[in-house]
Parts: sequence; C-alpha cells; structure tokens
Amino acid sequence: MEVKGKVKVIGQPITVSAKYVKRELVVTTDEQYPQSIMIEFGQDKCDLLNNLSIGQEVTIGINLGGREWVNPQGETKYFNSIKGWRIESLSSDPTPEPKQEFPPKQPDGKFPDNDNDLPF
Repeated sequence: MEVKGKVKVIGQPITVSAKYVKRELVVTTDEQYPQSIMIEFGQDKCDLLNNLSIGQEVTIGINLGGREWVNPQGETKYFNSIKGWRIESLSSDPTPEPKQEFPPKQPDGKFPDNDNDLPF
C-alpha cells in the first residue's frame, strides 16, 4: 500500500528497547478532507527520514499491522500500526527562472543606446 502527501512532522529516534529503535513521520494527505497520518519507521528504516524536509511531497510504501491485547481486567483491545518501508520524493527541484540579461553599463553609469530601441 502507499500513502501520498506532504511531510508535516519528522520525529527524532525513540529507543523502545535495547534492541529496537523507531522514528515517526506525519504526512498530511491532499484530499477533500486532508488526513494527518502517523507512520512508524523501525530499525534501519529510520535512516530513510534523514533527508526529508517539512512540506516535501512524498509517496510512502506502508504495511498495515494489527494486534490483540487482553488487559488485566480481561477486556480484549485491538491496536493498529502503520509501518513505513520506502519513501519516494515527489517534489522536484524547481527550475530557476531565467535571468534577464542587461548590457553592461558604460563608465558614466548609463546603459548603451541601441539602434533597434523602440521610438518611445
């Protein structure tokens, strides 16, 4: 599955246990009703967030996970997780606008006259 949107939050690494580190990313979708979706990256996938910036448009490959938990009172609870495994940037580097070239100024600080100037 994939999620497309703009990066809203880039979390710092969180050490969950001696063997597990995760990092969270929030992406805002571009829909009629935009959603802010938190995606978790674990272990070596944390490094995928290093080159991202806020506002960058991305497509993220995700896996959905779910688990069941029974609390001490015997109630069963269900939890979902969204785990990212790939990030593709959709933002292309904007092409710079061409610079308008002006003729060099004369020593007196004025621009040279051209014979093909308009009469007004």
